[in-house]
Amino acid sequence: MKARYQYRIYPTNQQRQSLAQLFGCVRVAWNDALALCKQSKKKPSSAELQKVVITGAKQSEERAWLSEVSVVPLQQSVADLEVAFKNFFNSCKGKRKGRKTGYPKFKKRTNNQSARFTLRGFSLKEGGGVYLAKIGIVNPIWSRELPSEPSSVTVIKDCANRYFLSFVVEIEPVQAETKNPSIGIDLGIKTFAVMSNGEKAQSPSYKKLDRKVRKLQRKLARQPKDSKRRNVTRIKIAKLHNQIADTRKDYLHKLSTKIVNENQVIVLEDLNVSGMVKNRKLSRAISQQGWYEFRTLCEAKSEKFDREFKVISRWEPTSQLCSDCGFKWGKIDLSIRSVLCLSCGTQQDRDENAARNIEKVGVRFVET
Repeated sequence: MKARYQYRIYPTNQQRQSLAQLFGCVRVAWNDALALCKQSKKKPSSAELQKVVITGAKQSEERAWLSEVSVVPLQQSVADLEVAFKNFFNSCKGKRKGRKTGYPKFKKRTNNQSARFTLRGFSLKEGGGVYLAKIGIVNPIWSRELPSEPSSVTVIKDCANRYFLSFVVEIEPVQAETKNPSIGIDLGIKTFAVMSNGEKAQSPSYKKLDRKVRKLQRKLARQPKDSKRRNVTRIKIAKLHNQIADTRKDYLHKLSTKIVNENQVIVLEDLNVSGMVKNRKLSRAISQQGWYEFRTLCEAKSEKFDREFKVISRWEPTSQLCSDCGFKWGKIDLSIRSVLCLSCGTQQDRDENAARNIEKVGVRFVET
């Protein structure tokens, strides 16, 4: 299976200028190809787009500077646009699972920038350096070793002007024994995750950073567009968002690793997050939790460690049934956190009861 290994880099001033030029050329290749697709009655193929927006453009005076950077990232940019259109068409036809994919959009210089090199455009050097075509040798902070030879590397610059190298490598599934046969997980806001074994996981607090973001966003709204001070404020907001995202990612990685290491079958409930965020009072809190990111991490690590990962339907009445006797008491208000079963007389915690029901439904699907 394939995995990504990401490392921080600190390019020199000259390399920053070269990378800025590369990101600009990659962005122009994408935007030119997308504009050509919008003008055409029938979408051109990836090879036809490359001939026009790369080969043909280099021969013109307006785009002659495209030849100053490596051609590999430009070709990969057009190939990525082809994949984006394929995902969009498959989503419209119902062939692609998950929520619908939108029509490809033009890239902006204020968003995250990236450029992908295949084996023709990069190489690993002795001493830990990575050579990038027409950029030079960059030195990543090797926080861990690569498990195998990478097939590609992507140079990333985020909105807070941080640089990363993201390698795609092949990894083998790891065989490891588990403590528990299965576990059900009920996700929430106040308590991030309640396990069927009674454990509870509290998510970190983002309130302090969120207040700073709101304050700076109000300041940003008052500043004129394309001004230097507005750009400074925008970078400050991006850095705060990165702090929130890094804190959440660290927490979700540690929690998902613990769950996957200890359980053979992991069961989650399919949540309608896009519908839940329409609640104006809870939308910000729901968005900060990272439920879908947690689900993605559990699924990927389950595949790596040879675990069973199941997602049950959102229509399963997990909070309406007693996990001990199966008595159905029906829908209850969210403010009610504990229920007394009229059939068996057991006092059930709402979240723990739902987690046990999620585990039962998921294990039943695995057995069948």
